Order: sequence, then structure tokens, then C-alpha cells
Amino acid sequence: MLGICRGRRKFLAASLALLFIPALTWLYLSAANFSVKPLPLSPLEPQSSTLVGGAGERQALELRVREVEEENRALRRELSQPPRNPTHTNHHGNGRHGNQSHAPVVREGSRHGEAPKGAATGNSSDCVSQPVVDKCETIHMAIVCAGYNASRDVVTLVKSVLFHRRNPLHFHFITDSIAQQILASLFRTWMVPAVRVDFYDADELKSEVSWIPNKHYSGIYGLMKLVLTKTLPSDLQKVIVLDTDITFATDIAELWAVFHKFKGQQVLGLVENQSDWYLGNLWKNHRPWPALGRGFNTGVILLLLDRLRKLRWEQMWRLTAERELMSMLSTSLADQDIFNAVIKQNPFLVHQLPCFWNVQLSDHTRSEKCYKDVSDLKVIHWNSPKKLRVKNKHVEFFRNLYLTFLEYDGNLLRRELFGCPSETDHNSENVGTGQHITSLYRPNKIKAFKKVPAHEDFHGKM
Repeated sequence: MLGICRGRRKFLAASLALLFIPALTWLYLSAANFSVKPLPLSPLEPQSSTLVGGAGERQALELRVREVEEENRALRRELSQPPRNPTHTNHHGNGRHGNQSHAPVVREGSRHGEAPKGAATGNSSDCVSQPVVDKCETIHMAIVCAGYNASRDVVTLVKSVLFHRRNPLHFHFITDSIAQQILASLFRTWMVPAVRVDFYDADELKSEVSWIPNKHYSGIYGLMKLVLTKTLPSDLQKVIVLDTDITFATDIAELWAVFHKFKGQQVLGLVENQSDWYLGNLWKNHRPWPALGRGFNTGVILLLLDRLRKLRWEQMWRLTAERELMSMLSTSLADQDIFNAVIKQNPFLVHQLPCFWNVQLSDHTRSEKCYKDVSDLKVIHWNSPKKLRVKNKHVEFFRNLYLTFLEYDGNLLRRELFGCPSETDHNSENVGTGQHITSLYRPNKIKAFKKVPAHEDFHGKM
């Protein structure tokens, strides 16, 4: 009886096994026919666009990640751009001195761009829209240069400008007899194309500023920038004014383009002073001339001459100087004191330039704050009486830049500017030999100078 029960149990187990195996097989095969849709990775992704299987899911994920990254990059680029201003035509007019009127071209992301914030704080060089100067527009510079030492300094400045430039240039030099002879010989020797030079007799201007007592080491010549509206040609509408102790590390056309940013009654482009001089806290009983905040440094100035003349600049600065000299008795920083006193009374006149357009290496400079925050420096200003011997922990870097141009062979600067008709081709003193440099002497500005042999250092190399 026990054997019969065991046999029935085995038979029942075998029957159940035979029934369950086909059922499990059917379920397995049926499940293979269903596909599971992966969840969409973003609300922006269509619900129907899915791929099947593990490999498909990985491919869809990688594709979507790339799309999201590209969208984020595009969004960041859009947010980094400031609002675009309508492109406008330079309204400073045409003139025979090269102030052509061209509609500025906007270049996005130029490495030489200037952010509006940088114009306010002086500590930014972010890449934003920047007007580009027409390649044939003449850039005008005015430089007061008198005496042998000043002539040596200005040669390094001129080399740095010529090395980087891409535009025709017109130099306006206010000089004494020695500097005029040296510089005229120098430009004749270099024979640089598309460069024009005018000289103005500094001795004839002394009476305009000799009544101002000045303690600055530049002497009476340090005051002559005040009379440029009267000295320079009446049809010259704008000019960049430079001290002799300046070194350029970029194309001066970038600075010329800043004129397009002047608004309203702005007629002066200046960089904030990078010391505490005008704050009056350098030493006990230090009493500076009045200034707006830290004041402004006049080593680099953008002058809108036509607007200054309309504002009667000559009368404006003279009245200010006379009033302040009643209590100050003399200037300490020459023309800079008077410029700042005028701006203090008329702050609407100034357009503040970013700090990198005048990195000042004075004895009490705080310029490190500028060159720590910007990506590139454009103008170095050795505005200490010690010049290259000034105490600064980064002075070697700046000194090497200066020495590069000091030793540079001026004969290597003869880079032709293609595609620009030049008035110097018709006025050149050396047209017969194919040279395109002209050195012009204004009879009403320059006296007849006694010829002085130029120093041998000024022929080719300096």
C-alpha cells in the first residue's frame, strides 16, 4: 500500500512539471515582444523619440547631454554680451589733417574691447563690442618735447607706437631747437611710410604759461598742454596727447577708437590717478590742488579740440588757474593740477578711460590693482622722477618692455601700409627716391633754427 502511494505522488509531480514548463516558456517568449520606453531626459524632448535597448539608451543619453551643453554655452555667450548700441557715424567731420568720418564697424569679442564697466572702474578688459578705426584714417598725436633728455625719451615712445601701428600717423611735436633738429634727422633716417611730422616752436608758447609758478621737474614745458587748442591747426578736431615717458604695448588705433564712446559734453578722455596724491594723505600737511576723487593723470589725454574751442577752453582754464593760485601759490604737478581743478568744477567734461590706458609707475603708485585685474596692459607711464629706477616689485617686467624699444632698430619700422592713398606721397621731401616720409615745417609756428648736427645715437638705433 505504501508503494502505491509513493508511485501516485511521483506521477502527480511529473504531471505538474509537464504542465508548468510550457506555461513558463510561453510567458518568457511573450515578455520578449514588449519594449520598455525610457523616461524622457528633459521636458523639451519629444515623448515619441526614444531608442530601444541598453545601447540605444546610452546613445540617447549622450546625444541629449551634448545638446544641453551646447544650449548652456550659447546661453552663456548671450548673457556675456552687453546690450548693443546702434552703430553711429563719427560726427567729428572730415579735414585735411586726417580726421575722416567713417561709420565704425563693430567687432564682436575683440580681445582689445573695453567693457562699459571698465570705463567706470578702470579695472576691466573684458571682450565686448569695440568700434574699429578705418584702416586709412590718420591718427594724430601731440607731444611736448624739449631738450636732449626729453628727445631720448620720446624716441622710445615713437618706436613703440610705430611698431604696433596699422594706420597712417601724424605727429605734432611742440619742441625747442635741439629737440626739433634731433627728431627731424631721426625721421629722415628711418624713412617710415605713411608718417607725417609737424613741429611747433615751444619758445613762442612760453608767454602763454610763464605766468604760472610751477614746482614740477618738467618746468615750463610741463604746462604747454594747456594751450594745444590754440597751438594746433584750427581744423584739427581731435588728438591724442602723450607725455614723453610713455611706452605703448598695443596699437594706438585702439585708443583712437575710444573717441566714439564720448557722450554729451565730454571733451577730455583721462585715466584716474593711481596714487593718493589728490586725496591729500601722503604725508602730514600735504595740501594738493582740488580734484574729483583721486583726480586724473594727464600723461595720456584724448582731446576733442573742436568742442573744447566751442567751450572757450582758453578762458576756462585761465580763470580756474588764477582763482586757485591765489591760495595754492604754485602748481606741484604742472598742467595736471589745472586740468583737475577744471574737472572738479565741470565733471561733465571728462570721459574716464580704463586704467590700462595709463599704468602709472610713480613713487606712490597703486597701479598694481589695475594690472592684477586686467588681462593685458596697453600703455606704461614712467611718471616718477626716478623713471626706470623707481621702486616697484614688478619693475623688471616693465623695464624689459621699455628696453626692448630703446634698443630696437628704427630702420625695421618701414612697414608699408597697403591700400591707403597717402597725402605724404605728394608732399614728400624724398619722392624722387621712393621714400614716403614728410617732415613739414610751419612758417608761422617754427623759427629758422641754426643747424645742429644730430647725435649719432639717433641714426637708426636708440
